[in-house]
Amino acid sequence: MTGRAHPGVDAYLAKLPDWQRSICEELRDIIWATDPDIEETIKRSVQPYFVLKGNVCALLATKDHVNLFLYDPTVSDPSGIINQGHGNATGRAIQIYEHDEINRDAAMGVLGEIVANNRQGGWRRLNRS
Repeated sequence: MTGRAHPGVDAYLAKLPDWQRSICEELRDIIWATDPDIEETIKRSVQPYFVLKGNVCALLATKDHVNLFLYDPTVSDPSGIINQGHGNATGRAIQIYEHDEINRDAAMGVLGEIVANNRQGGWRRLNRS
């Protein structure tokens, strides 16, 4: 782990079944490897969010998968890892099930593009240009 852990995120992860905690910890490492300036926090009372000049992504463990919510509906997806929320006005998601392998390079590419857009004012501002 390379980033700054938030105690609320640690508490969220500690309550998860082993397989979901493992997925979330891998995603957390990928997020921080994308940009070490990304900060994690808790929003909506319990949900882990990762922010850098705006929301980058969020984690949510559900009954049978983990969602990585991506807060930029315009981000490109050349590897096809985004599998939910196409056509959503504010974001999309990657659903990861228990035995799925995470495409680290593709995830870092998507997250890196969101960070780059956030550093330029965010996707909403860029779309107005």
